[in-house]
Amino acid sequence: MEHVLWAMALIIAAGVVFRHRLGVERAERIRLSLTQSVYQLFLPALVLQVLWRTPVDANTLRIPLIASVSVVSSMLLAYGLYDRWGTMRRRLAGSAVGALLLASAFGNFTYLGLPVLAESFGAWARYIAIDFDLLASTPLLFSLGVVTARYYGLRAGGRPFVDLLRVPALWAAILGLACSLTHVPMPVWLERACSMLGGAVVPLMLLSVGMALCWQASWWQRVPLLLPMLFIQLLFMPIVAWGAAWALTLPTELLAPVVIEGAMPSMVLGLVICDRFRLDASLYAEAVTLSTLLSLFTLPLWLQWLR
Repeated sequence: MEHVLWAMALIIAAGVVFRHRLGVERAERIRLSLTQSVYQLFLPALVLQVLWRTPVDANTLRIPLIASVSVVSSMLLAYGLYDRWGTMRRRLAGSAVGALLLASAFGNFTYLGLPVLAESFGAWARYIAIDFDLLASTPLLFSLGVVTARYYGLRAGGRPFVDLLRVPALWAAILGLACSLTHVPMPVWLERACSMLGGAVVPLMLLSVGMALCWQASWWQRVPLLLPMLFIQLLFMPIVAWGAAWALTLPTELLAPVVIEGAMPSMVLGLVICDRFRLDASLYAEAVTLSTLLSLFTLPLWLQWLR
């Protein structure tokens, strides 16, 4: 897995280089175009192909349940650490608290999780990332995540249910699961088209992650604020995922991929939520950057322990 992660790190580093060579504004426009292409076309094609070819069984329910427990538990712990139990709430603006809660609870389960699982365990493991994210994390993001963002940020706008229905990959997941459940054969031409489109997902995802990483002036002064988030995202959440998997008697061969999925760094998409609800987007960007860099070291440790 170490070689896989360093290969991915190289692509992410290329995105960082592009960001600096092109300039922040131009790089951001290009990154948004890339992510929209993945979001609207390439990822739905991959999701459709993978879930159509994956049998629907008890694990199709277990994995989203594990993901839901992991995300909600992480949100509750972050709420306690940043708002209720400590002194941080008195030192932080509401916009910063909201950004840190989102960064703590929602991992980069698809953009980084999908390529990590596919390269570490094989193409078969892709469905775990898809189930973990689209059947649990994404609905929670557009419900619990949006409610949190509105509470700590701009308390106006936002239609969580409508926004959820506009996620193309979610509809692709529903169609794929329905076709798999009813044993409808996938046409050869459609499978080839989805395979070609889906092949672009991993490099474009990794490149866009690199182009999203950034540091703000005096970032080191805010590192203490990020430490609880890093603990939750990189240590607490995978432990919860492991415990939930054990409680739900998840098959042994699925345990490692599920725990690794729970150990992903903060999600890039959260920047959109922060901008929309006037949360501290710069602090969130630093959370994504630092957690992504540290995950290059923590993910191999998790895999070594699980083996």
